Amino acid sequence: MTVQISEKTLEDLGFADVLRALTQRCRTEPGRERVLARPFLDTAEQVSEALALVAESRALSHEQFSLPLGGVVDLRIPVGHAAKGGILEPRQLIDAAQLLFAFVRTREALDERKERAPRLMDIARRLPLLESMARRIDQCFEPDGEISDRASPELREARDRARGLHRRIKTRLDEMLHDVNFVSKLRENYYTLRNGRYVLPVVSNYRSEVDGIVHNASQTGQTLFMEPQVMVGLGNDLAIAQSVVTEEERRVLQELSQLLGRESDRIIEGLEAVAELDEAEAVAILSADLDATTPAFAEVTDLELRLLRHPRLVLKGTEVVANDVTLNGGAKALVVSGPNAGGKTVTLTGVGLCALMLRAGLPIPVAEGSKMPLYRSVHSTVGDSQDLAQGLSTFSAHVVMLRDIIAVAGEGSLVMIDEIAADTDPREGAAIAIAVLEDLLAKGAVALVTTHLEELKALAHMDPRFLNARVGFDSKRMAPTYRLQMGAAGQSSAIEVAARVGLPQRVCERARSLTMNAGGPLSQALAAAEEERRKLSEELERARQAAKEAEELRADLEKQKQTFERERRAKMMQFNEDVHAASEHAAAEVRELLTRLRSEQNEKALSEARLQLLQRAEDAQKRAQAAKAELFQVEAPGPANLKVGAWVHHSGLGRDVEILELAEGFAVVSAGGAMKMRVPTSELSGSRSRKPQQSKFPERQKQDAALKRATTAAPAQVEATNFRCDVRGMRADDALAEVESFLDRGMRSGEEAALIVHGHGTGALKQALRDYLANSPYIRMYRPGESHEGGDGVTVVALRS
Repeated sequence: MTVQISEKTLEDLGFADVLRALTQRCRTEPGRERVLARPFLDTAEQVSEALALVAESRALSHEQFSLPLGGVVDLRIPVGHAAKGGILEPRQLIDAAQLLFAFVRTREALDERKERAPRLMDIARRLPLLESMARRIDQCFEPDGEISDRASPELREARDRARGLHRRIKTRLDEMLHDVNFVSKLRENYYTLRNGRYVLPVVSNYRSEVDGIVHNASQTGQTLFMEPQVMVGLGNDLAIAQSVVTEEERRVLQELSQLLGRESDRIIEGLEAVAELDEAEAVAILSADLDATTPAFAEVTDLELRLLRHPRLVLKGTEVVANDVTLNGGAKALVVSGPNAGGKTVTLTGVGLCALMLRAGLPIPVAEGSKMPLYRSVHSTVGDSQDLAQGLSTFSAHVVMLRDIIAVAGEGSLVMIDEIAADTDPREGAAIAIAVLEDLLAKGAVALVTTHLEELKALAHMDPRFLNARVGFDSKRMAPTYRLQMGAAGQSSAIEVAARVGLPQRVCERARSLTMNAGGPLSQALAAAEEERRKLSEELERARQAAKEAEELRADLEKQKQTFERERRAKMMQFNEDVHAASEHAAAEVRELLTRLRSEQNEKALSEARLQLLQRAEDAQKRAQAAKAELFQVEAPGPANLKVGAWVHHSGLGRDVEILELAEGFAVVSAGGAMKMRVPTSELSGSRSRKPQQSKFPERQKQDAALKRATTAAPAQVEATNFRCDVRGMRADDALAEVESFLDRGMRSGEEAALIVHGHGTGALKQALRDYLANSPYIRMYRPGESHEGGDGVTVVALRS
C-alpha cells in the first residue's frame, strides 16, 4: 500500500517547516539532504523500525552522548573525481583525512554502546575503517595546508637542495650589496624576486655598466630589476630545483588521490551511513524539543490524541494550549465549531500534521497513551481557495477541492476541511456539506471539519458517526480560550469577536437584537450551555487545585511523621542506653563507697562519702536533664507555619511562649515578661495566633514563680552576683571546656545568672561560645551584654533552675 500525500496537503499543513527544523539540527550536508528527501513509509513495520531508531538515538542523548561527527565534509564529488584518476587539491585531501578519522571515531563510539543501540550500530558497521590511510594523508600536510617534507624522502631532498641554493644566492647578493662601487649603481640597497629570479633595483642610467639580465622595470622606467650575470647560473640551478620540488609535490598529491580513488565506493557508502546517523540524531533532538512521544498505531482504528500541541507552534516557541482530540467507537467525523480565531483550524492542521509526521517515522507532540491510525492518504483544504487565474470564486474553488478529494479518498483516508461549504447560502451550504461528509464516511474515510453552520452541529444528535467539538470563548474577557471540548457544539460568537476588534457598540447591539428576533433557539441554547460549562469548568479547576494542595500537604505530613518517628525511636533507644549505663555506674560507685565505709568506720569518712553521693546524684540528675532536653528536640515535628507574633508551646520549658523573631533554625521567644530566649525551632509546636488563656491552677503558679526567678537572673542583676567567667585570649576548644566547667559549678551552687567575658577579637570565639550556649541544657536564655555590662564583648546567660 503506497501512501498518497498531495503537494497541496503538504503545503496546507506546513510539513516543510518540520523538515526545515530537522535540517537545522543536522550537522552534515549529507544529513540535511537526507532529511529533505525523507519519505512517507508504506508499512507499519517500516514506521516501527524508524521510530525504534529514533528511540535509540534519544536514549543516547539522555546520556549526554553526541555522535563524534566533527570534521565530516561532503566529499562525494571530490572522491568521485579521484576515482576517475583526478588529482585532488591539498585542502580536499586534508578534509578527506578528517572524514576518515570521523568514520573511525563514530564507529568506535557506537561499538561501545552497541547493546543499547543495536540499530545505530548496524548503520555504523558501514563506516569504513581506513585509519591508516587517514594517517598517511594527514602526515603529508602541515596545519596551514602546505605539503609537508614528511610526504616523501624525494620531496625532502629536493626542497633541501632548493633551500641551499636560496641561501647561496642570498649570500652572494649580500656581498654585492656591501660593494661600495656596485651599490652606487642601485636605486635602493635591497634585492627582490621577479618571475622567480633574484634581481637588484638598478638605476636605468647604469644599465650598460651592470652586466646582467633585465627581468622587469618600474612604472616610470627609472628603475630596472636586473639579475646580475654572475647569479644567472645559480638562478638556473634554483629554477631546476624548484621544478623538481613542484613535480614531486604533484606526484604526492596524485599518490594520495589514487589512495582515495581506490576506496571511493567504501567512502561514499560511509558518507551515506553518516547521513543516516546524523538524521537519526537530528530527529531525536527535535523530538526532545517538541517533548514528543510515539503513539500506538499498529492495528489501531480509533483516534485518541492526548494533550495534542501543534508542532509548528511549538517550534516557533509560542505558548500552546494542549488539547485532547478523540474519535473512537462509531464516530468517524469530528465537527469543530466555535468563534473565529479560537483555534479550530489549529486543531485541524495539528491532527493532520501529526498524521504526516507519524507516517514519516517521527514522534509527535502528544502525551503518553495516545493512539493514531496510520492513514493511507491525507487530504486537506485549508484557507481561501479562490483562483482568479481560472475565473473561480472562493466557493467555486472550494467545491473543486471537495470534488478532487471525494474522487481519491477512501478506506484509511484522513480528510480535513476548513470552513466546509461556508461561502454560499447557509442552507444550501449546509446541505452540500452534509452530503459530502456522508459520501466520505460511506467510503471509509475519517473526516475533520470546521464550521459555523448550525445544521452540521446538529448532526451529532442524529447520526452516531458524527461527533461535535468546540473551542471555547470567554464571554467575560471577550476572548477565545483555545480550549477544545469534545462532545459539545460551540457558538460562533461572531458579534463578540466583532466588538473585540472595534466594530461600533451600537452596531453590535443592533446585531444582537436582530439575532434574537430572528429566532435562534439553537444559538441561545448553545450560549446558555457555554456559560454553564464555563462556570462548571471554573469550579472543577478550583476543586482540582484544592485536591492537589491537600495531597501535597498530606504527603508532607506523612513524610514529617515518618522522620519524627525514626528520630524519636533513635533518641529513645539512646536515652535508655544512657540511663542503663548511668545506673550501672552509680551502682558500682555506691558499692565502692559502702566497702570503704565498712573498712574505715569513722565520722570523717562518712561525711566525705555522703558528700560524694550527693555530688554523684547531682551529676546524674544533670545528665538526665541533658538527655531529656535532647529528647525534647524531636518530641514533635516543627510547625510549618511559624511566624512572628504567634504563640507556640516550648517542649523544653513545658510552657507557651510568643515568637518575637525568626531566623534559620532558631527563634527568639518570650513567655510574656521581660525575659527573651533564643531557642531552636525544633522545640516549638502548636502554633496559634492568640495568647493562651491564663490558668488558675497550681501548675500556672509554679510557672509564674519560675518566671520571677528568671527575671531575677536578668542582665541588670548579674553584676551584683559577680559570678563570671573570663575566657579572653583562649582558643575556642579551651574556652568551651572552661565555660562548661564554670556552668557546672554554677548549677551546683544554685546560681541563676552568669556573665561570660570573651572580648571582641575576630568574633570567632564569641560565635563558638554562643553556638554552644544555644544548645546547652543548662541555659534558659542568653543575650549580649548592655553597654554598662561590657557590650557585645560579654554574654549574659540565665541558668535553668
